Amino acid sequence: MKPFHSYQNPSLAVDLVVFGYSHEQLSVLLLNRKEAPFQDQWVLPGAFLQMEERFRDTCSRVLKTKLGMDDVYMEQLYSFDDPGRDPRGRAIAVAYYALVNPARVAVSAGSMANDVAWFNVRELPGLGFDHKEIFDLALQRLRSKITYFPVGFELLDELFTMPELHELYECILDTSIDRRNFRRKIIDSDYIINTGKKREGAQNRHPDLYKFNKKLKKNGFQINV
Repeated sequence: MKPFHSYQNPSLAVDLVVFGYSHEQLSVLLLNRKEAPFQDQWVLPGAFLQMEERFRDTCSRVLKTKLGMDDVYMEQLYSFDDPGRDPRGRAIAVAYYALVNPARVAVSAGSMANDVAWFNVRELPGLGFDHKEIFDLALQRLRSKITYFPVGFELLDELFTMPELHELYECILDTSIDRRNFRRKIIDSDYIINTGKKREGAQNRHPDLYKFNKKLKKNGFQINV
């Protein structure tokens, strides 16, 4: 058996799929690369794991230094190990997806990027590396997750109306959902709490304002739409 130090070690990277929701549109945050490979092309934000880091440490570093944000909801997605996924050499990526409300953050491109921008998930540019594959899996996971885990509160304002929550679900799931049936299921789930306040300024009506029930037992949440 060969000694440990004689084995070739692949590089290990972390890639982030950062979803945001605003103006009834689900978007993903992309970076425009300054350097080869895929110079001047759009990619998911990411970085190589440093020796002293855990995966989430690398995620936090990417969020702070490349995107100018911190303290967001994150979840590990999957590992991508195609030997040819990075033209620079053997590199394995562990992907995470994050959910943010764009109104709460001010993104900025770090020194390694030409630009950073939000893109509608339906109108993505060509992506470098295998990042389209990573994005597709993250979107699939989000669409599944929102039906059994209350992640919506990461994407909306603290107070919201029932129509706004309904629009969020329709946007993410990319399907039409019956309003009355949706309202009944959401109310029955204890997912949200009526604050007793009204949305001011709405023409001809003042809809109720809700907030998410942070005490909800998340492993018991289920909403079929």
